[in-house]
Amino acid sequence: MADNNQESAQPRDGAWAHPYSLESGQTQFHELSQTRLWVTRLDLEWQIRSETVNADVDPMRWTEQISYVLPGSDVPLQRFVRPDDSHEVVFLPALANLPTVIRPYQPLTIPAGGECVIYVGTVVWMQVCVGRQRTLLTELALSKPSQTWVGRNTMEGELCYSAPSFARLVLEAVPKRPWRAITPVKIRNRRAEPLLLERFSLPTPLLSLHQNERGQLWTPAVTVVCETEMNSASLNVDQTLFNVAGVCKLVAPAREKGNRGRLVRTFDRMFG
Repeated sequence: MADNNQESAQPRDGAWAHPYSLESGQTQFHELSQTRLWVTRLDLEWQIRSETVNADVDPMRWTEQISYVLPGSDVPLQRFVRPDDSHEVVFLPALANLPTVIRPYQPLTIPAGGECVIYVGTVVWMQVCVGRQRTLLTELALSKPSQTWVGRNTMEGELCYSAPSFARLVLEAVPKRPWRAITPVKIRNRRAEPLLLERFSLPTPLLSLHQNERGQLWTPAVTVVCETEMNSASLNVDQTLFNVAGVCKLVAPAREKGNRGRLVRTFDRMFG
């Protein structure tokens, strides 16, 4: 956890919702997930540079370092007028702005009348906010998402992100990384026949983000009940977090407020 805002000679662990202070000319360099990010404060503007890294292995650590070093000119630059004279920059997580279709690497069968809890990890977006009002400058996906179409046909449906998953049933087996949010998904099969789970749609825009004392990101649990047809399952977002998440604080509200219209559409396409 970063504990000061002075120029750091060695990389430190990055932190969500932590106010960092930069002097004019200083650059904060972040390296996490598949992203490298440089944030620079000048007298009248903020500058943001980022690039995606193609790594064979997903790193475990988020590091940040403050210096006067900039990347090469081949890294794209975004410039923003400073909204006020504050030196502060804050990084907030956000879940995907579209539903995310979770595809287990190996399909999972839930017996008739059975139920289970699957722990799903999804990569968050990083929002860069500055100033006393935490003005949002930009946000970037920390892992390039792929897109897919979910619906009854090519005319009726909606665009979603697609994410492969191990669909782990044991929480201890879920990798804990600062840029991945854990969502417990409770699936209840009330049909008279087994339910083969090959993919399902997670309503990520409806989920808030919470951080526990270990720096892990959690969302409320999602409960899916399949009564008859696979495409008519019901869905509910819990109001509280799982006890196993520990003591948590809210770090980002849901992008969208749950409303009946949105939930009904989600019900129709829960299993694609």
